[in-house]
Amino acid sequence: MTLRLLVTGAALAAATSAMAAPRGLTVEDLATMERVGSPVLSPDATRVVYTVRSTNLEKNRGNTQLWMIDLRAARPAPQQLTSHDASATDPEWSASGDAIYFTSSRSGSPQVWRLPANGGEAVKVTDLPLGVDSFRVSPKGDRLAVTLAVFRDCADLACSKQRADAQEKNKATGKVYDALFARHWDTWADGRRNVLYTVPLDAAGKAAGVPVSLSGTLDGDVTSKPFGDRGEYAFSPDGQRVVFAVRVAGKSEAWSTNFDLYEVPAAGGAAPRNLTADNPAWDTKPQFSPDGKTLAYLAMKRPGFEADRFHLVLQDVASGRKRVVAENWDRSIADYRWRADGKAILANADDVGQHRLFAIDTASGKVSALTGKGYVADFDTRRDTVVLAHASLSGGAQLYKRALGTAGEQTGVQLTNLNAARLADVRMGEYEQFSFTGANGDTVYGHVMKPWNAQPGQKYPVAFLVHGGPQGSFGNSWSYRWNPQVYAGAGYATVFIDFHGSTGYGQAFTDSISNDWGGKPLEDLKKGLAAAAQKFPWLDTANACALGASYGGYMMNWIEGNWSDGFKCIVNHDGVFDQRGMAYSTEELWFTEWENGGTYYDNPEGYEKFNPVHHVNKWKTPMLVIQGDLDFRIPTAQALGTFSALQRRGIKSKLLVFPDENHWVLKPANSIMWHHTVIGWLDEHLKK
Repeated sequence: MTLRLLVTGAALAAATSAMAAPRGLTVEDLATMERVGSPVLSPDATRVVYTVRSTNLEKNRGNTQLWMIDLRAARPAPQQLTSHDASATDPEWSASGDAIYFTSSRSGSPQVWRLPANGGEAVKVTDLPLGVDSFRVSPKGDRLAVTLAVFRDCADLACSKQRADAQEKNKATGKVYDALFARHWDTWADGRRNVLYTVPLDAAGKAAGVPVSLSGTLDGDVTSKPFGDRGEYAFSPDGQRVVFAVRVAGKSEAWSTNFDLYEVPAAGGAAPRNLTADNPAWDTKPQFSPDGKTLAYLAMKRPGFEADRFHLVLQDVASGRKRVVAENWDRSIADYRWRADGKAILANADDVGQHRLFAIDTASGKVSALTGKGYVADFDTRRDTVVLAHASLSGGAQLYKRALGTAGEQTGVQLTNLNAARLADVRMGEYEQFSFTGANGDTVYGHVMKPWNAQPGQKYPVAFLVHGGPQGSFGNSWSYRWNPQVYAGAGYATVFIDFHGSTGYGQAFTDSISNDWGGKPLEDLKKGLAAAAQKFPWLDTANACALGASYGGYMMNWIEGNWSDGFKCIVNHDGVFDQRGMAYSTEELWFTEWENGGTYYDNPEGYEKFNPVHHVNKWKTPMLVIQGDLDFRIPTAQALGTFSALQRRGIKSKLLVFPDENHWVLKPANSIMWHHTVIGWLDEHLKK
C-alpha cells in the first residue's frame, strides 16, 4: 500500500511539473543534466551496458556509473549496475558475456574491476602499483591489455611508482627539459610515457602475473596524449596479437603527426613490427575483422595536417596488401565498427551539419546513410543489432536500438529517456538549417534558433556563435559547453555558420581555411548573418553580439578589427591575439605550422597576413575576454594581450580567468559562472 502511494505521488509530481508554466533551458539545467554514453552490446546482442554521468554541484564534480538494459524484455527498462562515490567507466563485456569489466578508482587508484552480469559484487581485477589509464580484454578472455604511465628507464612498475612519489615529495619544484613537449594541453611533462602492457587472467578473470611491456621499446605514448583511448589498440580475434598506434617521438614530436601501427605478440617477447612505415602521415584505430583475416584502420595522407581526411584502409593480414575503401566518399570517419558478417563497416562522420551513422560495403565501397538528422556519437553493433547514442539541437543524447536490416535513415527504438522529469516544463527553442552563397560562390550552410518563447511578429536580439577548430562543425548536435539552447532559454535568437574550413562538406572545403584564417571564413560569416536576416525576419541582427572560442576566439579578435560595426558586444574565449606569439608558445606546433604555411622564421608573412594584433587601432566594440590559465594550446598571454589592448584603448571590457581550467571549462561551478557571466554581458549590451 505504501509503495503504491509513493508511486502515485511520484507520478502526480511529474504530471504537475509537466503542467507547470513552460520555461526556457537554464544554465543550471545544462550543468546538471544526466549524460549517456559508451553503449556496449553483449556478445549475443541481448543486453547493452552503458554509462550515465550525473553532476554533484556540492562536490563540484561529475560521477559516472554503469547501467544495463535487457533488450529481450517486452518493455526494456534501464537497470543501474554500479553505485559508488568513485566513477565506473569504460565498460567492456567478457568474451562469454557473463561479466562486465570496467575502470574505477574506488580502491584509491584507477584499476580494472569485474562485475557479474547477472548480479553480485564487483571484484578488483588488477592491483597494480600504478593507475590504469585504459584497458581491453582479450577475445579469448585469457589476457588483459592495459596502458600505464611509467618511467621507461625503470625496470618494473614499482620503480615508476617510487620515482613518481619522490617527485611529489621533492621540495624543489624546478623542471629541466631538453626537448619538446615540455608541456601538453594542460600538463607539464614529468618524464613518464604511456606504455601498453598485457597481463594474464586466471580462470576467475583476475590478473595473475607480471605485466609484460608491448610498446616500451618505442619512444612514444600508447595511448597518445592528451586524448588517446583504447581505440588506438586492438587484439586479434584469436587473442594472439595486438596492434597499436604510436607516434615515435624523438625530437620532432611537437611538430609531427606521423602515427604508425605496430603489431606485436600479445604475450610479448618480440619487437613491435611497423605495419604502416610507408605512410608518413597519421594511421590509427586498428580493428580486426571478425574472422581475423583483415585489419582495418584509419589513415590520413598529408604529414603535419591534423584535420586531413581519415580514409578507411583494409589490409590483408596474410599478404600485407592494402586498399582504401570508399575512396570517392568525401567524408572523414570519426569512428567505426565491423559488422558481424565482416561484409560491411559501420562508421560515423560529419555530413552537412549532421553527424550521421553510415554503412560501408567492404567489397564495393558503397556507402549508405543509416541515420538522418542529428548527431550519432557513440555506437556499437553485434549480430544484427545496432545501439547508438543520438543527440540533436533539441536535446542531449539518448540510446536507440535498431536492426541492421532496417531500411532508410531511421534512429530506431528509443531505450533511454534521461532528464525527462527535470526538463518536463522546459520548452526548447525551435531551429532550422539554411544555406546561402558564401565565399567563392560556394554553398555554405548554417543554423538559426528561436528563443524558447518566440512569438509571431516579434524580433529578437542575436547571439552569433562561431565554432572553434577551426576544422570543426557547429551543426545539429548537443553540447555541454557551447549550447545554443542556453541562449534561447535566456531570450536570444542564435545564428551559427559552418564557414569555409568546416568539416562535413568535403575535404576541399575543410582545406580552404588553411593560410586564410581571416579571409573566406569572415566573408562567410558576414554573408551568412545577412542571409539569415533576410530569410528569418524575427532576427534583430542590428542588435547582436558575437561569441567564439579557440579559433572562434581568434575570429572575435579579427572581427574586432575587421568588422568593427557588426556587433554591439563580443565574447572571446581562449582566442589567438598575436599569431607570432602563438607560433612560439603553443605546444602542438604542427597545427600553427600547417595553418600558416610553415614555421614563423621561414614564413613570417603567412602568420602576419591575418594577425589580429595589427588591427588593434580599429578596435571599438566592448569585449568580454575569458581564459583558462591551464590552457597550453592558446596560452594565457594571448588573453592578457587582448585585454591589455582593450583597456589601453579605453574600450569597455572584462577579463574572466579560471586558474584551474584548460582550453575548456569543465568543472560544474566554473561552467555555471562562465554561462552567467557571458549571458550577463549579452544582457548588458542587447537588452533594453
